Amino acid sequence: MDRIAETDLILNDDGSAYHLNLLPGDVADTVITVGDQDRVGEISQYFDHIELKKGKREFITHTGLIGNKRLTVISTGIGTDNIDIVLNELDALVNINFNTRLPNANLRSLNIIRIGTSGAVQADIPINTLLVSSAAFGLDALMHYYRQTPSAQETELLAAFKSALPDSYQLSPYLASADASLLNSLGKGLQQGITITAPGFYAPQGRQVRAINTLPQLMELIQNFDSNGQRITNLEMETAGIYGLAGSLGHKAISFNVILANRATQVFSREPAKIMDNYIKQLLETINSSL
Repeated sequence: MDRIAETDLILNDDGSAYHLNLLPGDVADTVITVGDQDRVGEISQYFDHIELKKGKREFITHTGLIGNKRLTVISTGIGTDNIDIVLNELDALVNINFNTRLPNANLRSLNIIRIGTSGAVQADIPINTLLVSSAAFGLDALMHYYRQTPSAQETELLAAFKSALPDSYQLSPYLASADASLLNSLGKGLQQGITITAPGFYAPQGRQVRAINTLPQLMELIQNFDSNGQRITNLEMETAGIYGLAGSLGHKAISFNVILANRATQVFSREPAKIMDNYIKQLLETINSSL
């Protein structure tokens, strides 16, 4: 591979990654991503030792230890546009020599674990529960800019979803899946389902506030989709981008969704902070014992 240009991989004056403000060595092999900056501290408070705290813009990073296991937790902000920045710069930090601007001979594969909130779209999925995304349909455009190598099963599932969309919707979804090994180790015993990653919170997720929604039947279509018994379970805004880019870059990814709302029953959690904290502790225990 040719030397990576300074305008393709921008570094700060101190040699850190442009947006994340991190140096090679700051990133652990297991990275937890969260959307909310405040959630970084809500997770790292359970570390036995915090060795690093850095931040720039919406990207806050803490790296530390639980026992002997080194973990990094980083806030991405909302949406797959931010995922594009975070995953590419994380990969650069662990797999590119910033001095020579060439990829390292031996590439690292990170475990990327999203812990985020989500809304269920099926009436039988209770609020205040935890759901793992086995795969995600992206309604955003991010992965149209990157090469993917879908399996036969992924190709079939994506074709089924596309065929369910009216031509008038002018959507071009993509599909990306969780890493099978992380799904088996960290997601074992938890409810699983297919996630929709939307490019917005309001109309792109079927909400109607004041601006007129041009796809008023989108939520009903999502709720009714079925492909050989596989259904769509929830909506959020990052998972498909994380799965897609992680796969393209050779990393492993899994997304945990704390269900705080049910769009079918129109119920929202009465204690979201407490529920999130409980699942943070549960997932940290699982990560510490399983990875």
